[in-house]
Amino acid sequence: MYTRNINKLNVSPSILGFGCMRFPTLSDGKIDEAKATEMIEKAMANGVTYIDTAYPYHNGDSEPFVGKVLKNHKRDSFILATKLPVWLIKTKADVRRLFSEQLKRLQVDYVDFYMLHALDGDRWDQLVKLGVPEEVAELQKEGKIRFMGFSFHDEYAAFEKIATYRDWDFCQLQYNYLDTNIQAGRKGYDLTVKLGIPLIVMEPIKGGTLAALPKDIAEVFKNYDPKASLSSWALRWVAQHDNVKVILSGMSTMEHVDDNLNTFNNYKALSPEENAIVDEVTSIVNSRTKNGCTGCEYCMPCPFGVNIPRNFKIWNDYGVYKDLQKANRRYWIDMKAEERADMCQACSACEDVCPQHLHIIDDLKQIVKDLPKPI
Repeated sequence: MYTRNINKLNVSPSILGFGCMRFPTLSDGKIDEAKATEMIEKAMANGVTYIDTAYPYHNGDSEPFVGKVLKNHKRDSFILATKLPVWLIKTKADVRRLFSEQLKRLQVDYVDFYMLHALDGDRWDQLVKLGVPEEVAELQKEGKIRFMGFSFHDEYAAFEKIATYRDWDFCQLQYNYLDTNIQAGRKGYDLTVKLGIPLIVMEPIKGGTLAALPKDIAEVFKNYDPKASLSSWALRWVAQHDNVKVILSGMSTMEHVDDNLNTFNNYKALSPEENAIVDEVTSIVNSRTKNGCTGCEYCMPCPFGVNIPRNFKIWNDYGVYKDLQKANRRYWIDMKAEERADMCQACSACEDVCPQHLHIIDDLKQIVKDLPKPI
């Protein structure tokens, strides 16, 4: 497994990190523990050491499940990352209460990489007033966390404000070949280099979007290298950035695991010609995509039952694939009436928590216009 030493921290995690937000699930929505366990074990047996989870993933089931799996491994054989659910913090005392709960769920005595989760400018200001960063720093001094960082979902100005607040051990950003101008983006990456902050990358395949390109776009890649998966192009694009130390992939199937292992057990940097091909694909996809939803489900559940990520998935696929018949089937037949965009009551609960800061209400209205009921 390809690794990059983080000199600042004197640690060498696998460049492929196992993201624990998109495990396979059963019909009731619960984690398919048998399949997910097999996937984690396969990844670890093939050199993956970095395991990333968080308090809310899989409706709170991810941390306990990950703890159960990792309990069978020596503690120094893996690097565990999780995140403080800062939206639940009302007082500084909540930091230790939540952290203690996380240790119990994960069945560990310490966390390796600990983040303030999903920061944005407004949330950060509130946390600073409460003294939350300093309280997390105390946990580090006590040896309960090894490295202190943050994950981020906002615009560049907010990122710069947070990144320059203290000497962070690391940070985590969304970064892929489509999102260089979204959120912190390329400017954010450049700032991590300038400040010497090691970078963990999330959404390198944009919630799976870059692994499921329409045939005409995929052929741009396939004509150059018929054997290379679409995911491998996306992962290699991110990996060519030297300050990227771990690339998270939310693997949902064993095929995802096998493909990603193949990419990083046989890693080679993109050539100039390959980078030009990625640029060509980027231009085509961006010209067709309706909005930047990654399917993270932070907006769910909707108080009125709208399945926001599914609506946007259908809408974006329609924009990219241009298949109205398929879009109508998925929207009008496969989806329940109460889940459709026209049930939106414009309460804005979703917009308040969207990491991408999408104009969800307006976009749902546009879906209603773009996908009228077939006659």
